[in-house]
Amino acid sequence: MALKKFKPTTPSRRQLVQVDYSGLTAKKPEKSLTVGKKSTGGRNNRGRITTLNTKRGGGHKRRYRLVDFKRVTDNMKATVKTIEYDPNRTCFISLVCYDNGDKSYILAPHGIKVGDVVQSGVRVDPNLGNCMELGNIPQGLTVHNVELNPGQGGKFARSAGSGATIQGRDGIYVIIGLPSGEFRRFHHRCRATIGQLSNIDQMNINLGKAGRMRWLGRRPSVSGNSKNPVDHPMGGGNDHHGGGRQPVDAKGRITKGRRTRRKKNPTNSMIVRSRRGKGK
Repeated sequence: MALKKFKPTTPSRRQLVQVDYSGLTAKKPEKSLTVGKKSTGGRNNRGRITTLNTKRGGGHKRRYRLVDFKRVTDNMKATVKTIEYDPNRTCFISLVCYDNGDKSYILAPHGIKVGDVVQSGVRVDPNLGNCMELGNIPQGLTVHNVELNPGQGGKFARSAGSGATIQGRDGIYVIIGLPSGEFRRFHHRCRATIGQLSNIDQMNINLGKAGRMRWLGRRPSVSGNSKNPVDHPMGGGNDHHGGGRQPVDAKGRITKGRRTRRKKNPTNSMIVRSRRGKGK
């Protein structure tokens, strides 16, 4: 999809940059594949904020699309019927119809078109949109919706424009380069979908005004430096300053530079190269 810029008729439209949705299918979502979605705004049943520094609340009503992250309908062709906008994620989704009449939503890869045929299985052709086991995917291909454990459903590389790369093999494991820069081992029975995800221009948009952020259900955030000392360790004082200590969060935990991953995490052995470009 391309980007749209606007004439500066108002201050907000001067900066506004949006994704052009003209290429999407103009239809309502499949009713049988949507459920109601309630937004709590970080409040509990008493109406009190229970999540620290919550930035959620308000926004437009949404219905959740039931996306198939597992793709376990094997060896059956499915035709792409639509390419739709999903308010609950940054990438687009596609409605596919299988030969037996079943319908489901899948994450739409970049370049897929209405009428294309996709398939899933242990060993299928490595074509765009096909889902298969990592052990059968050729080295160097870009994949998305990668499973962490076999049969669990995709967990990695699911946002707009993201993709992971098959780097090599190590016994029963496949080494994948994740979008974060981390190289990680995955079991060869885990599944992934071929291709890079759609809406690759999502990173280049500009909302233009604070109101558009509120439409998305995101409220303003307040820095700890602006709060009172009773509310935050960095608060207080007659002006904005460094706070007199290393930057911390509201509970006093260091926020810059301190590693938060457990040293004895069981999955450390699966990491070949960390996101920082170093060893484990």
